[in-house]
Amino acid sequence: MAAINPYKIFLLFCCLMAGRDGMAQIVGKADTINFKKLHFTNSKFINNLFRQAVNSVSRNPGDDNYGWDIGKSEAPYLKYQGKVIRNIDIQTIPFGGSVKDKSKGKKNFTSRVGNKLHTNTKQFVIKDNLFIRENTPLNAYMVADNERYLRSREYIQDARIEVVPIKGNPDSVDIRVYTKDLFSIAGGAASDAFNHINGNIYEANLAGMAQRIEFNGLFDYNRSPNFGYGGLYRKLNVLHSYIDATIGYNTMNISPYTREEETTQYLSLTRNLVSPYSRFAGGLVLSHNEAYNIYHSPENIIYKYSYDLFDGWAGYNLGIKKLTAKNNTIRDRHFLAFRFYDRNFNLLPKQVTTFDPVFNNSRAYLAQFTFFRQEYFKTQYIYGFGTTEDLPYGYNISLTGGWHEQWINKQSLQRPYAGLNVNHYITTKGGDFIQLYLRTGAFMHDGQIQDASYLVGATAWSRLLFLGSTKIRQYINTSYTHLYDRVTYAPLRLDNDYGPRGFLTDSAYGSRRLSVQLETEFYFKFKFLGFQFAPFPYGDLSLISGEHQQFSNASLYTSLGGGVRARNPNLVFETIEIRAFFFPVAPANMKGFKVVVNANIKYKYSSNYITAPNLVQLN
Repeated sequence: MAAINPYKIFLLFCCLMAGRDGMAQIVGKADTINFKKLHFTNSKFINNLFRQAVNSVSRNPGDDNYGWDIGKSEAPYLKYQGKVIRNIDIQTIPFGGSVKDKSKGKKNFTSRVGNKLHTNTKQFVIKDNLFIRENTPLNAYMVADNERYLRSREYIQDARIEVVPIKGNPDSVDIRVYTKDLFSIAGGAASDAFNHINGNIYEANLAGMAQRIEFNGLFDYNRSPNFGYGGLYRKLNVLHSYIDATIGYNTMNISPYTREEETTQYLSLTRNLVSPYSRFAGGLVLSHNEAYNIYHSPENIIYKYSYDLFDGWAGYNLGIKKLTAKNNTIRDRHFLAFRFYDRNFNLLPKQVTTFDPVFNNSRAYLAQFTFFRQEYFKTQYIYGFGTTEDLPYGYNISLTGGWHEQWINKQSLQRPYAGLNVNHYITTKGGDFIQLYLRTGAFMHDGQIQDASYLVGATAWSRLLFLGSTKIRQYINTSYTHLYDRVTYAPLRLDNDYGPRGFLTDSAYGSRRLSVQLETEFYFKFKFLGFQFAPFPYGDLSLISGEHQQFSNASLYTSLGGGVRARNPNLVFETIEIRAFFFPVAPANMKGFKVVVNANIKYKYSSNYITAPNLVQLN
C-alpha cells in the first residue's frame, strides 16, 4: 500500500469542513487510505463517514475537458532533437477555437462578435517573438522555452508549437506555431462600497502590434480632488530586441517604497532572460514621484515628499556561447548581474530628521551571481480557468553582495551588504506543485551585524481533484520571518502578501512573523456567456511579535471568508473576484467584516529565471 500522504488528509479535511458530501480521488494513482492506521478514532461511524467521502471521489474520464496536453514542456520535442528546421508556419486560431485541437470551434454569437471587433496579432509580431530559426538544428528545450514565452505575452491566450515530420526527409522537420489571441479591448474596476471606486480601460494589442494603451480613473469621496487619473503606453519586444518599454503618468499611484498615494511620471525598459539560451537581461527605471495632502490629513501627520529615482541593472549568461554553438541540452546556468540605483529626495517630510526605513536618500551598488536549472511543467487550473499554465521545477540560487549608502541631513550611513536567495521548485508524479524558499541578508557596520533577516517558507498547490465534473485545487502558503538588530529596515507588517488577506492596516508590526494561508478552489464546468466560475473558501492566520518581545507573547490575527472568481478566457479582462472578509480580531482602525469586488485581478503564475539584484524584501 502507498504511504499515507498528509497532503491528501488535509484536502479531505478541507472538503468535509466545507460541507461537501464527498471528496475527489487523486489524479494519477487511485490511492486508498487505510483509516485504521491513521488512528483518528476507533468510532465505526466516523470511519464509515470518511470511507464514504473517499469513495464518492472519482475521476471522470468521460469529461471532454480532460484530454489535456500536460507534462514536462520539452517532452513532445525530444524525439526530434537535432533535426534541421526546414520551414516555420504561423497560424492564428480564431475566437471559439482552441490551440489544443487547432480547430476553428463553434461559431457562436460571442466568437462572431469577437472576430469582427478584434484585430489579430500580425504574423511578423509573432515571428519576432520566435527564437527558433529555420535551417538550424532543433533544440527540444529551446522550442519548449519559446512556446512558454509566447504564452507569457499579455495579448496571447494560449500557444502551441507543433513539429511535423517530413516524408522522405528523416533529417528535417517543419514547425507550425499556433497562437490564439485574447480579446484585447478590456478593463476592470474595484469598489469598497461607494466611497472608493477605481477602474481602468485598455487596448492590450493595439492594431495587432503588441502595443498597450491604458487609462485609469479613481473616485474617492474623502479625496481632494475627488478624482484621480493616469495612463500608460507600452510596446512589447521593441525592434525584436525582447525589450518591453513603458511610459506612463499617474496621479494616484501607490508607492512601493512609501505606501503613500502619489503622482508619478516614469519610463521603464525591461529585458527578461526569455530562455536559458539567451545571453542578456536587464532593466532601467526613471521616475519622478511626489506626494501631497490629498486626504485633508492634519499637517503634523501628512508626509509630503518629492524624489527622483534612477534604477538600472544588466547581466550576462556566462558560458552560453559554448552551449549554443554545440546545440547543447545542458540546462545548468550561471548568470552574473550588476545593479545601481539612486533615490534622491528633493523634498523630505518635515517629520523625518534621522535615518528612516523609507524617507532618506539611498544609493546601492549590487552584484549578483545566480546559478539555476529551471524547467517547466505544463498544467491547468492553477490560476487560470483551463488555459495552459507553466510552472517551474528545479532550483534557483542567488548570491548578492554590494555597498549600500543612506544619508539625511548631512548624516551618512554606509554599509556593505550580503544576501542569499534560494528557491527549490518541486513537481511530484501525482501533479502536486511545491515551492520552497529561503531569503536572508544582513549589513555590516563598525564590526556589527545590522538589519539582519531571514524569510523561510513554502507554497504548494495540490494535484487536481475531481468531484463529479467539478475540479478542485488546494492552495497552501506558509512563511516565517525574523528581523533582528534593526537599524533602518521597516518593521515586519501584516498588510502584505505575508499576512492575512484583506488586512489593510499597518498598526500590527514587529520583528517576528508566522503566517499560514489556506484556500480551496472549486472550478465549475458550468459556463454563462462564456464566463467560468470558481468559488472558494479561505482561512488565514498570522502571529506577530513586537520588537524585543518573546514570540510566545505574539499577537494572533486571522482572516476568514470566501468568494467567487469569474473569467472569460477569451477576453483580456482580468479575473473578476467577489470576496468576503471576516476578521475575528481586528485592530481598532479596521472593520471586522467587509465585502470587496475587484474586476482587475491579474491571476497568473509569474516566474523568471533571473531577477534584478536586490536586498531582501520582507514586506
